[in-house]
Amino acid sequence: MRARHLAPAALLLPFTLLLAACGGSSRAEGGGGTGSGTDGKGSLTLNVGDQKGGSEALLRAAGELDDLPYKIKWSTFTSGPPLLEAVNAGAVDVGAVGNTPPVFAAAAKSKIKVIAGSHSRSDGETILVKKDSPLKRPAQLKGKSVAVAQGSSAHYQLVASLKKAELTTKDVTLNYLQPADALAAFTRGKVDAWAVWDPYTSQALDQADARVLTTGQGLVNGLSFQVAAPAALDDKKKSAALKDYTDRLRRAQNWVFKHPDVWAKSWAKETGLPDKVALDAVKRTRGTAVAVAVDKAAIASEQQIVDSFAALKLIPRSFDFGEFVDPRFNGDLPPSGTAPRTYGKAH
Repeated sequence: MRARHLAPAALLLPFTLLLAACGGSSRAEGGGGTGSGTDGKGSLTLNVGDQKGGSEALLRAAGELDDLPYKIKWSTFTSGPPLLEAVNAGAVDVGAVGNTPPVFAAAAKSKIKVIAGSHSRSDGETILVKKDSPLKRPAQLKGKSVAVAQGSSAHYQLVASLKKAELTTKDVTLNYLQPADALAAFTRGKVDAWAVWDPYTSQALDQADARVLTTGQGLVNGLSFQVAAPAALDDKKKSAALKDYTDRLRRAQNWVFKHPDVWAKSWAKETGLPDKVALDAVKRTRGTAVAVAVDKAAIASEQQIVDSFAALKLIPRSFDFGEFVDPRFNGDLPPSGTAPRTYGKAH
């Protein structure tokens, strides 16, 4: 599975598997939670929504699930939107998502609170074209077709990239496709470009004869969030467990940065990613995350996404994103604009 000219059908299986590892940035079809075990001990149970290769895999690899003083019951979802539906319904106490699913959930007046954040590099948020494409800069996308998952972080990155090139979504033909379908369309030349995120970026560069037209670096906020149910925050014991849980995630992320090869192998095993692709994604994006406060700057940055999608009529209304944030766990975390870590030259 390492050849660069694999047929689309050969790539669909790993990309479909990866749908669960998209960091909450995709509006995947279906996606109800499925139980995947319990960790820890004690009378308190924290119900955590996760995605394949996500928080559970991260915490386990870093040793942060050892000696838990409370239980964590894991439920696995295909993407951020259905996970947040479960948070809204009270079936899940907390879960990790990207920067865009909370915008859609909040627009639908879901009962959610953003309680923790991390800031990563945005080199993995890309618009890809084929290596032999004549397109050399975003302005040349005018009149072209672009595949993108509607409502995803890549969708916002595309909007921002077009705006920088003095274009709008009306200047291109949007093909709203989930990653597996987008890959097929991209590989067969049915679309001129593909707006997507890591680890799809890393796999397309390695296996789908792709090159980067532009990235989200400097255009998107690179934030991802832990989102909790207000009822869990109102419960003193669960609130204390949520604080401990976010602390463990922060320590695990610090461990990932120091052990990228170990984490990449573990992540590859969990998701079906090739080892090389996993390591590329870790060094390009996933390993660069730093825990940050969900502060006024983070709220303002998310508000830009709210306003952009409201203007495009992709959400039914604009609203104050700050109303869906609970900053109680910010503590002494650095500002949300703190630079992500880096492994040197971007991959």
